[in-house]
Amino acid sequence: MELKTGSEIDGFTIGECMHVGGMGFIYRVSGPATGFPMMMKVPRLGRAEPTEGVVGFEAEAMVLPTLRGAHVPRFVAAGDLSRTPYLVTEWIEGCTFEPLVQRAPLPPDEVVRVGAALADAVECLHQQDVIHLDIKPGNAILRPDGRVVLIDFGLSHHTRLPDLLAEEMRRAIGTAQYISPEQVLGVRSDPRSDIFSLGVVLYELATGELPFGSPRSITAMRDRLWLDPRPPRASIKDFPPWLQEVILRCLAVRPEQRYPTAAQLAFDLRNPQGVQITARAEKTRRVGFISHVRRWLWASGREAQTAVAPAQQSASAPIVLAAVDTAHLDDDLQQALQGAVLRVIGHAPEARLSCVAVLTGTPVQDGDRPQDTASGMHLDHLVRLRHWAKPMNLSPERLSVHVLEGSDAAKVLIAYARQNHVSLIVIGAANYSEPRLGLGRSITTAVAEDAPCSVYVVRASRPVLAPQD
Repeated sequence: MELKTGSEIDGFTIGECMHVGGMGFIYRVSGPATGFPMMMKVPRLGRAEPTEGVVGFEAEAMVLPTLRGAHVPRFVAAGDLSRTPYLVTEWIEGCTFEPLVQRAPLPPDEVVRVGAALADAVECLHQQDVIHLDIKPGNAILRPDGRVVLIDFGLSHHTRLPDLLAEEMRRAIGTAQYISPEQVLGVRSDPRSDIFSLGVVLYELATGELPFGSPRSITAMRDRLWLDPRPPRASIKDFPPWLQEVILRCLAVRPEQRYPTAAQLAFDLRNPQGVQITARAEKTRRVGFISHVRRWLWASGREAQTAVAPAQQSASAPIVLAAVDTAHLDDDLQQALQGAVLRVIGHAPEARLSCVAVLTGTPVQDGDRPQDTASGMHLDHLVRLRHWAKPMNLSPERLSVHVLEGSDAAKVLIAYARQNHVSLIVIGAANYSEPRLGLGRSITTAVAEDAPCSVYVVRASRPVLAPQD
């Protein structure tokens, strides 16, 4: 239903119509003081209007009030469905990803920057048990500060709320260019569907093309169940292999072969040196005819599979940070730290382990020997970290090692944990005799007090002394 500029509904004054879409209208509005600009969304109603618009409006009206955080618009009010249906939310300042797509292919650095920000937003949503199910350039707004806000939750699925679209539509629902293979089959409960759609956006930004074109039928959409996309390196010869690895992993047909969480995807985008390179990183063409036939046969019998809730998926695939004192790898504390990390990751088969050492005293001027140079020290401690992590026996895609530098080790660790969605920091207890690369008592305490996640402080076991006569 269209509204007149200047009219008033429940205390909100209707302003300029900002968008007219297939599902409804969006207006700027003013009204009760909220401290931020507002918009009103009104669904299309009447003859020949699709029922998806009304059902999607109902779904969004249920989901939006439950969401919190900087990556979603703030909810203000909802109108009575029996009288005047509307949703009033925060108006997000910024631009959608659509202008970025129009400029594609973008430089890899820009793809990585906005892609990691988009993954942050998806992770925020999944932590609240919501799957967006319509990730695309038009539904992601890039704020001036670089953060991404997701909009339009009409197709979303909330684990703890009724799924009106699944109950009423009972068919593939989504935007054809970005929909995941399992959504084509009618599955709406797998958070890794958003990882696939995010991969389509990354591919489009990186190449200027859509990996599966613009299908116009369900039959054409099913092609993504067996047809792999043309590798970015097929058209861009100097495309970074590690970035192709990341994008093609997102676009894997089987959800279990994609990133288990958006947090792990954001981690790889921000830490390319830790990305495990496989054969797909070097691909310059699609797989051969025989492989496509095998995939087609597999896809022809493919049925919907159940999936775990988004927050549960994130909990089963945490990012664990081990703060390692690489100057004293042989002492009891570091061995105890090793055992503690082994126990932690043993309970989470999809956990990602990030081993971190902090150097607080690299030389200002390089010495004559390689080990007395900043780069030499960095490399030496990197080798030590790999040696320390070797007993973990983790596959390369589950392990990364990082040597960081900074005058305040606690701040360095906390910033790393915050930026990379770390779920747990495992750190050695305070050492009362020396700071040990900054991981001494005050640093351990600061990390435990200020970290954005849980902190597991490990102490070395002490021998029990026999009583003396």
